[in-house]
Amino acid sequence: MNVDLIFKIAAVGILVAVLNLLLSQAKKDEQALMVTIAGLVVVLVIIVQEISDLFGLIKSLFGF
Repeated sequence: MNVDLIFKIAAVGILVAVLNLLLSQAKKDEQALMVTIAGLVVVLVIIVQEISDLFGLIKSLFGF
């Protein structure tokens, strides 16, 4: 497993947590929720790309 993937996901998580905290303190709970959902979508896109690469590797390994 590539360590860069873990760092990317951790960076997105830290950024989302800080933005969520700042927006919550400013009483902008709706925007804080949207930032959290956007962060989740970004992480899911990163994971789906990695799974796609994994399936491509497995496909080429078995010659399909």
